[in-house]
Amino acid sequence: MNAASAPSKLYSDDVSLIVVLLDANPFFWASSAAAAGDSASSHHPTTTLPFSKLLNHVIPLLNSLLLLNQLNQVVLVATGVNSCGYIYDSGDGGGGSGCGSVPAICSEILRRLEEFVVKDRLQGKGPDKVVATGVSSLLSGSLSLALGFSDPELDIHSLGQILCLQGSPDGPEQYVAVMNAIFSAQRSMIPIDSCVMGVQHSAFLQQASYITGGVYLKPQQLDGLFQYLSAVFATDLQSRNFLQLPKPAGVDFRASCFCHKKTIDMGYVCSVCLSIFCKHHKKCSTCGSDFSQGPTDANASTDRKRKTSEVQP
Repeated sequence: MNAASAPSKLYSDDVSLIVVLLDANPFFWASSAAAAGDSASSHHPTTTLPFSKLLNHVIPLLNSLLLLNQLNQVVLVATGVNSCGYIYDSGDGGGGSGCGSVPAICSEILRRLEEFVVKDRLQGKGPDKVVATGVSSLLSGSLSLALGFSDPELDIHSLGQILCLQGSPDGPEQYVAVMNAIFSAQRSMIPIDSCVMGVQHSAFLQQASYITGGVYLKPQQLDGLFQYLSAVFATDLQSRNFLQLPKPAGVDFRASCFCHKKTIDMGYVCSVCLSIFCKHHKKCSTCGSDFSQGPTDANASTDRKRKTSEVQP
């Protein structure tokens, strides 16, 4: 027997509970479908795709994850504009171990997604909220749902990884909540994989994958999205040690200010609670620390004393 051969036993890392966060923002996918139609009519390649074609890549990915190991468990979470919710769980008997046909599972996922979009629209507060928040989805909420998911009946399942399929741009107002979720995943040693399908890169997901040791990918050709997903994200954590996975060219570490929720390059940081502000404030809005004796006032008083001493004979 070859001593270098792998032992024939089931590694604990080979069995995983994978939570897939699917961006179900109707505003983004409507604009994406319109952009895809304009590009097709002008005979130019497009980097966007409609939501219906996205499901043609996501559902086969879920099936492939279950086929890799009969003990795997896959959970699908939808991320909307105003809410997020569980859509599919293979541990409920709807998938895995041959407990359900693929067409029936697909129909159930489509039905629950349609119901989720309707409920998410009803939870909105009118068009003013949409204009204020843009087309960003509730990423912080879906990350919290993923981190809080557990299966009490199956002790073998522990949350192995989180896969974010994101298309909407980042919402700066969610910066604190998203970073809290990222640090919670890091503490629990749960990698956050990210696949960005929008036009711009996601600074939130870049930081999430970098901090938690996950994989960040922005495919250039979305027509072959399933090949990207199956080759990069379908591998278990044990197999990743032997693969050459893509690495991001750079990570955007810019933060969002707590006062105006805008992404900034430079700002003011509270020395007590580390809150970030784009402008100087007399008082911290988070912890209430007094900034009235800040460096600006101290320098001004020093200048006044210097000028007074120069005037006196």
